Amino acid sequence: MIEFHLDSGSGVSPYMQIVRQVKHALRLDLLHEGDQLPTVKDVVAQLAINPNTVLKAYRELEREGLVEPRPGVGTFVTRTLAGDSLAAHGPLRKDLERWLVKARMAGMDDESIEALFMTTFRSARQEDIA
Repeated sequence: MIEFHLDSGSGVSPYMQIVRQVKHALRLDLLHEGDQLPTVKDVVAQLAINPNTVLKAYRELEREGLVEPRPGVGTFVTRTLAGDSLAAHGPLRKDLERWLVKARMAGMDDESIEALFMTTFRSARQEDIA
C-alpha cells in the first residue's frame, strides 16, 4: 500500500501532492488495478491534514478514471499508467542513481540537485517541442 508524504515547502497544494504521488505509483507499476488506496481516515491520521483534502484528491483521481470508491469498503485503483517502457526503468534508474552519487560527490545538496535536474528537464523538453 502507498504511504503519502507532504512537502510543505514545495508550493504544491496538499491534495495535488497526493494526486501526483498516486500517479507516480501508477506509472512506476507500484500500484496495480484492484489495489486499495489508504482510507481517508488513515491518511488523515498519518499526515495530520483535513479529511476534505484527501477526499478532494481521491475525487480528482476518480474524475480521471484512475480510481473508484466502493461505499463502505474503500477506494480502489481501476487502471494503471505504466506503459510499455516500464522495462526500461531499471537501467535508467541505475544510471540516475550513479548520476546522483556523482552530484553528491561534487558537493551538491538536495535542493541543488533538484534545481539542476528540473532546469535540464525543462530545457530538454523545450528542445523537443521546438
